[in-house]
Amino acid sequence: MRFTPLVEEYRGGVLENVHYGAVSIVDEKGRILYSAGDPEHMTFLRSAAKPFQAIPAMKRRIDEVYGLTGQEAALFAASHRGESFHIEALESMLRKTGVKEEGLHCCETYPLNEDAKAQRHQAREAKRRIFHNCSGKHTGLIALSKHMGWDEHTYYKPEHPVQKEILNTLSYIAEVPEGSIPQGIDGCGLPIFALPLHKIAYSFLKLACPDLIEDPQTREAAARIARLMNEYPDMIADTRFVCSELLKDPNLAAKGGAKGVYGIGLRQERLGISLKVSDGSEQVWPCIIASILERIGYGNQETIERLYRLVPNTIVNDGGTEVGERRAVFELTPSS
Repeated sequence: MRFTPLVEEYRGGVLENVHYGAVSIVDEKGRILYSAGDPEHMTFLRSAAKPFQAIPAMKRRIDEVYGLTGQEAALFAASHRGESFHIEALESMLRKTGVKEEGLHCCETYPLNEDAKAQRHQAREAKRRIFHNCSGKHTGLIALSKHMGWDEHTYYKPEHPVQKEILNTLSYIAEVPEGSIPQGIDGCGLPIFALPLHKIAYSFLKLACPDLIEDPQTREAAARIARLMNEYPDMIADTRFVCSELLKDPNLAAKGGAKGVYGIGLRQERLGISLKVSDGSEQVWPCIIASILERIGYGNQETIERLYRLVPNTIVNDGGTEVGERRAVFELTPSS
């Protein structure tokens, strides 16, 4: 493990925090072009895996089988934050697919979006499984199992056919043997997988540029889920979160996961980017991603500006007074 400082935070001119991590940038052959820290660092994808976990359902056109809208199908790859439009779409998905909310393996909780959470508390509503940010993925996997005649009640177990197919899909896209992919259990209770950081970047490049995927069914499925993510970016997170802001740019395929992991594919430039913040911080994602895009000369300045508006590098206190700043301090080292 070799991490390097990515972001420094200053308060009153004094260094207060340092966020360490690693970055990898690869080309269409999977070659590491630039890195900061260790591009080989084994990293759990967490929710950054969701677009790839959705590919088996996209292969069977589960959205068409059950008559789902584009907004609803986009939730297969979402870490939604529980705004009202997310919950309405999820309730519609349950009705159309016949999936029961109590059948979702994710736990009962309240929305991640603070305003949405406050609204549910004010209405004295109980916790629900569809408030969980992974509930769209779970619904999609149960719907797929139902369609395929697989057991709907054990879909979360590593030996279940749907989980075996997900592992096979990720192995194929990342070009890593299944036996070399460590597994764990994600926060929502499903199996999750770890890859070297540069292989995460390569996987997101293929998501953005599916012509790099040889198998036609996998290629079409990856293209469909990536297109839905760009068409309905607010379904993937919420109206003010980095994933949705990045996906508003049609040139990008992007998804983050818990504990600081992020993957981005750039279509026109045919580059893959991945990063891991070692302390798990998500707040510094915009600073890091915007800085990476600036350093590679990315042409869409509006995307970079949206990131800086989302989480400004100026640090303010609770009263809105400027008290410090954060700085991206890493260097992108060319591969030798």
